[in-house]
Formats: sequence, C-alpha cells, structure tokens
Amino acid sequence: MQHYSKHLNEEAGTIALGTSLARALDPGLVMHLHGDLGAGKTTLTRALLHAAGYSGHVKSPTYTLAEPYALTVAGKPMQIIHYDLYRMSSPDEFLEAGFREQFDGRNVCIVEWPERGEGVLPPPDIEIFLHVSGAGRDVKLQALSAKGNACLDRLKFAPNL
Repeated sequence: MQHYSKHLNEEAGTIALGTSLARALDPGLVMHLHGDLGAGKTTLTRALLHAAGYSGHVKSPTYTLAEPYALTVAGKPMQIIHYDLYRMSSPDEFLEAGFREQFDGRNVCIVEWPERGEGVLPPPDIEIFLHVSGAGRDVKLQALSAKGNACLDRLKFAPNL
C-alpha cells in the first residue's frame, strides 16, 4: 500500500493538499484525519470541499458531528460527509446517530478524530496524519485499500506542497 510524507509550508500547503485531494476523489472513499487540535484537519477538509465545487461556508461539524455536502466532482455526483467526532463521549453515539449507514460505498466520508469511534467506525481507505511543524505541517498519507491506492495514484502528490 502506498504512503507519502511531506512538509506543508504554512496554511497554503494544507490548502494545496486539500485541493489536490478533491481532484482525486471517488464515490465511496473513506478518509480518517488524525492530528491534535489546530493541526489543520478542518482547513484540509474546507479546501477539499471548495475545490470540489462547494461555494458556501464550510464550518467544522464539532457540535453537529456531521455535515453533508451534495456535489458533482469530475462529472460524478456524490455526497461528501464531513464528520468531527471530537465531542462524542463514546463510540455508541456514532451508531445511535445512524452515521454508520452513511458509509455505503457511495458517499465520500471524511472523519476527524476517528479514534473516538474506534470499534464501530468503518475502516478507512486513506489515513491522513497532520502534525504542526514550525509555521507549517508535516503530513503523512497512507492508503489502506485498493480504493485508497487509486486515490493516491490520481493525487500525483506534488513535492512543492
């Protein structure tokens, strides 16, 4: 399985990565985003959604836990659902909210704080780890499935991010 590591310069690098990821999406892709508070998880997702064609305000779903966006990416209609599990007190909340049914092979699911749903959260196709490093971020992308590998193939991970 593929993996990439890179230093992203300032916020612009995180935005560039999100923009590149938007061009590599396929329906059904599941991404888990890891990183401390302020590591850039929401910035990355916001950039991805805007590059995918969403023109409205992208807010962090910290209190709603999930925000859906209906878009057409590269001619493919899809729903991108942004989850933030930070405020969940137990993985059971994920099941009780009915979120598991949204991981249906059609929706693109982007999950911040996936460790809060451990044991009930469907496995990712790609894991993204973000860490603050100076004014920028260190990022690692790891494909964990054939769908994740295909996404990273399309990503054409740019060395200048």
